[in-house]
Amino acid sequence: MTLIKSISGIRGTIGGKPSETLSPIDVVKYTAAFGSFLRKSNPQKNTIVIGRDARISGEMISGLVTNTLIAQGFEVIDLGLSTTPTVEVAVPKENAAGGIILTASHNPIQWNALKLLNEVGEFISAEDAKLLLSIADQEDFQFEDVKKLGSYRKDDTHLQKHIEDIKNLALVDVDAIKKADFSIVVDGINSSGAFAIPELLRALGVTSIKVLNEEPNGHFAHNPEPLAKHLTHISNEMEKGDFDLGIVVDPDVDRLAFVNENGELFGEEYTLVAVADYILSKTPKGAKTVSNLSSTLALKDITEKHGGEYFASAVGEVNVVNKMKEVGAVIGGEGNGGIIYPELHYGRDALVGVALFLSHLAHFNKPVGFLRKTYPNYFIAKKKIDLDPSMDVDHILEQITVKYKKYPIDLQDGIKILFEKEWVQLRKSNTEPIVRIYAESEFETTADNLADKIISDIKEIVNKTA
Repeated sequence: MTLIKSISGIRGTIGGKPSETLSPIDVVKYTAAFGSFLRKSNPQKNTIVIGRDARISGEMISGLVTNTLIAQGFEVIDLGLSTTPTVEVAVPKENAAGGIILTASHNPIQWNALKLLNEVGEFISAEDAKLLLSIADQEDFQFEDVKKLGSYRKDDTHLQKHIEDIKNLALVDVDAIKKADFSIVVDGINSSGAFAIPELLRALGVTSIKVLNEEPNGHFAHNPEPLAKHLTHISNEMEKGDFDLGIVVDPDVDRLAFVNENGELFGEEYTLVAVADYILSKTPKGAKTVSNLSSTLALKDITEKHGGEYFASAVGEVNVVNKMKEVGAVIGGEGNGGIIYPELHYGRDALVGVALFLSHLAHFNKPVGFLRKTYPNYFIAKKKIDLDPSMDVDHILEQITVKYKKYPIDLQDGIKILFEKEWVQLRKSNTEPIVRIYAESEFETTADNLADKIISDIKEIVNKTA
């Protein structure tokens, strides 16, 4: 059983001992620490917005979080079953001090998490996370007396407000989407996407919608990470030939993947590529894009094709957002299907991704499989090597850097070695003696061979060191 504390929030499995899992005691402890952090950093605001996905433990975790914050004197606005991007959008609308999203995103059913937002609805920074963890470790928080307890209000209107904001975006072409008369299948994975995506589609004028795994009961019908091996059901549905597009989201609706009209996957890495292609086609030359270092080169290719400039960030949504703000990017995100469109807000948002993709597809006026063929074809190999805990992983990575010193190397996040049309990245785990290796090439066998070559190099260094 596991408890992980990071800039992504407090994440863990349900059931087990305190401090080793996301136990009720830990939920209260880290919620109280977050409340104390907000009190110190933003004393003039007294409201916190919360929302959750449909996982089984959600209602229990929500009750613990809510009552802890009330005990600290906060006004809690509860969106109930909602999406991560909807909570993000709601925080500034409510002029709140911050927000908490109760979701373990793509993790399986036994996981849950507290994702922590600042007053503008963005994930807290690494520096703020460090301060928060210090407050929790020292239990530097307190609760109000009985006459100063906070309050609770349920508000289920923010999804509709979120959708209205999306409809009002200049590049979301509702008329074109209506005219295209798309027929769409949605995999709701028994969570918030089962109602949020259909509601968005109806608002965009789509009338032919079929929802798979539509009951938001948290009993996920398959592994909730939207990877090819988990999406056979929707692929089989698309193979019947009755639908134009398949839409897949994760339980909290911040990751997005598509399925072509013939049942083939559009490719999670290409969600951002396609949306960026559309945005850039409607934007003056010189526009900037951002993705993380582990994402496909196709975004760089498409950006440069439109006369724009591409930038890479360290892995992690906070890092992508920081780089986007730094360079003034018009679109960004991650190769896991995360779309960040700053015209709406700085957060991964599958809802706005759907609206922009459908606008693109409507203008393209051909089947989605044809759209996919217009993009460069890359393959990413993802592997890892387990090392002995006694080994100096940093030394091993330094030796790899020396070995490949004649090539351009990016050290923002681990080691990324750049070749002409290929790259390989090594990232060490912060919790295990593991080095994760990602390699990309225009050819699948080349990507595999490149990753295997790096694994071989690591083994050689290990043997020499021994």
